[in-house]
Amino acid sequence: MNKILRITAISFLLFFGLQNVLAQKDGFIPPKSDNPDSWSMILLPDPQTYMKYDYNQPLFDLMLAWITRSQEALNTQLVLCTGDIVDMNDYLNPDYIHFNQSSKAQWEAAARLFGRLDGKIPYISTTGNHDIGFGNAENRYSNYDQYFPVDKNWKSQRMLKDVGRDINGKPSLTNATYEFISTHGKKFLVLVLEFAPRDETLVWAKNTIDKPKYADHSVILLIHSYLGSNNKHIETEGYPIEGANYGKAVWEKLVKSSKNIEMVFSGHIGVANDERAHVGFRTDINAGGRKVNQMTFNAQALGGGWHGNGGDGWLRILEFLPDGRTVKVKTFSPLFAASPTTQKYAWRTESYDEFTFTLDER
Repeated sequence: MNKILRITAISFLLFFGLQNVLAQKDGFIPPKSDNPDSWSMILLPDPQTYMKYDYNQPLFDLMLAWITRSQEALNTQLVLCTGDIVDMNDYLNPDYIHFNQSSKAQWEAAARLFGRLDGKIPYISTTGNHDIGFGNAENRYSNYDQYFPVDKNWKSQRMLKDVGRDINGKPSLTNATYEFISTHGKKFLVLVLEFAPRDETLVWAKNTIDKPKYADHSVILLIHSYLGSNNKHIETEGYPIEGANYGKAVWEKLVKSSKNIEMVFSGHIGVANDERAHVGFRTDINAGGRKVNQMTFNAQALGGGWHGNGGDGWLRILEFLPDGRTVKVKTFSPLFAASPTTQKYAWRTESYDEFTFTLDER
């Protein structure tokens, strides 16, 4: 039996080795870390267009399957999602044009698909305008906590530190912090905030990250709507929800006045079939004199527009180098990489899709 297993293992290694040789010969190089001592974070864009059609859901499943398959090769330690997990938070009757899945079916699919990561990799998501109200932030009610309860993924649960309150005053993971210590020993705190957070939510967030125990942490703010493709903070959007603070207000009331927020990740924006309109990046200085690298990444209207395939499988790989400061950003599609026919399209290498940013020393 052992001999058979050894032969089988060798056969698999030879097969995948040959595949890599052929792939590189054709110009495609599979994702790998530039430094073997790096660790990686995966940033998932808004999944809503994958969820609203049942025939798009397998594409998101492929993305998550790729994340688990490549976990060892990239030393993937954490997955973040920019929100708008579903397209409709609380609709019973799909119109079979704009969406063919009820809200219940969309939430169930999202929970099931993210289940690929349960017990394997911690993942954290913020909530977007489509995750509250009926279809688009008509109110602040969300089904998020029902389908993504605290114990869904024990790897995420053990990172949970602080829990804020929702619009009804109940503890909710829509406002929370998660502590993460990298393989290099660097301390991070992921701060998740509700869509267009209320003033009281921003006060809670500020008081939380200002606690002495987080003074040495590098805080990552994960929020849905924040930065536009013009690299400017979003000023207003006009959703009919009370107490809304959008990007500029969040910057002024929370990020700018902080001493330890060093990264902000968001999604939300997009124009049909326009890659550049789905991304943004800027760097500013916070009250502690530290750089704040702010990045928006989305893909939901690529691959056919708002009623297309969900986003062509695009995700971002953030490689944190062992110097504790350098972060390399690459934009990759497991969907295109899955076939030799489309592998040549699997990397986006424009300056706004592949770049490096640095964190200040601590």
